[in-house]
Parts: sequence; C-alpha cells; structure tokens
Amino acid sequence: MSLALQTFSSVKDANAALQAAGTRYLGGGTLVVRAANEGDVAVSSLVRVTGPGLSQIAVSGAKVRLGASVTMAAIARHPELTALAPAARAVGGPAIRNMATVGGNLFAPAPYGDFAVALLALDATVVTEDGEVPVETFLADRNTSRVIVTSVGFSLPKTESFRFLKVSRVKPKGVSVLSIAARLELAPDGTVSSARIALGCMADRPIRALAAEKALLGCKLTPQEIAPALVAAGEGIAPITDPIASAWYRAEVLPVHLGRLLLD
Repeated sequence: MSLALQTFSSVKDANAALQAAGTRYLGGGTLVVRAANEGDVAVSSLVRVTGPGLSQIAVSGAKVRLGASVTMAAIARHPELTALAPAARAVGGPAIRNMATVGGNLFAPAPYGDFAVALLALDATVVTEDGEVPVETFLADRNTSRVIVTSVGFSLPKTESFRFLKVSRVKPKGVSVLSIAARLELAPDGTVSSARIALGCMADRPIRALAAEKALLGCKLTPQEIAPALVAAGEGIAPITDPIASAWYRAEVLPVHLGRLLLD
C-alpha cells in the first residue's frame, strides 16, 4: 500500500492536515511506518514537520527542553544529559535510537516507549499548540489526542537522584519485560524525603507506582525498610500480556526489580 506524505514547515499547518481521517504524524517512523508496512489499512496518509525547533535540545541551568523530534541518540550523547542517557540507550539498538523520537515515545504503546517512563518519573510537561500539560495527564488522554507535540520540559535531575532500569529477555536491545524509572530525594539523615516512581508495561502506557511512592517516604534505602514499598508496588497495576511475557510474570518480577533499583 502506498502512503501520501505531506510535509509542512509549520506545526499549525501540519495540525490542520492531521485532522483528516486516516492521517498519522510521522516523527522517527519506527512505529507508524512499520504498521503501514505490515498492512495497517487505518493509515492512508502521513504528515511531518520540518521546522528545526522540533529537533532542538535546550539546557538552561536545571531546566531542560527537548523538542519532540529529538532522537534517543541525540539525548544519549548530549554532555549535559548524562543522567538520562541510560533511559535513552534502553530504546532499541543504534539504528532505532537514531530514529526514535521524544514525541514518538509519548505515544508508543507498551511494551515500547521506555523513555516516556523516564519522563513520567521526572514529572515532565508536554507542550502542544493547545498549551502545556503534565505528562501524566497527557499519557492518560493520549488516545484521543489529535495535536502535535512540540516539546517536553522538566527539571534536570542529579545523577544520584535519578534511576532507570529496563528488563528484557534479549540484551542489549530487546523489547521490555518491564521498565522502571525513579526520582528519589534523600534527607540529610538518609531517609527518602520525596519519591516519584514510574512503571512501563504495567499498563498499556506508563503509570506511576503511587502506593510504593507513599510507602517509601521516611524510609532509608535498606532491604528491611523498602519491603513495604515493594509489596505496595503491585497496587493499581494492569500488566500487559504479549509474546515477551505474561501479565502474571510481569507482576511477579516487578517487586524484585524495583528492589534492585532502589538498593543500587
């Protein structure tokens, strides 16, 4: 099946074209082009934007702005984004990372979209022509979204406060069994003063481990004190089942890998 491709220099014009039935946005193309090649008849036309602003990385002090077309490869090699490099490198192999974009990760269904898990842990905001919304809100409503994401913003975490883990059967570039991202702040006495934990493959999109976050507050990162948080991590999850792993297996190994992440 041949696809029509429309190229625009402005996001506004591309947004208007995107409203037509059967039209999808083309970012890196790792998902939408594959779907079309596999015979997805729901896709008849592609829209892309060539504006350079979508591919810019801006770091100002502790504030980061990533254009929606920024690739995982660009993030992984950026000298000021070393804290995020593990999450960017978790996305596929080198060829995929050269194409996969920040915006595409926000829409990728589980078991894909590992970088979106990191953005959720970082409490990022998502920017479109309609305004700026928390990434958690955006992910919850993404299936009904028909606007083009232009960028995401967040506060740059300290390397020691941000943790990311991807579990896969094929290393180093296999599809996720699960992924976990956590941003933890510790008080001077070593107890957790704030915690934000995001999970991949525990639903059809990244979700927060709210009960585990609450259970960690005031705890030191020791096997004994984090035990209640590991139990609580299973609250509110709805893991996916796919050829990689069953929902049962994903739920069983979640506390094991969360424990490893917290104790690392």
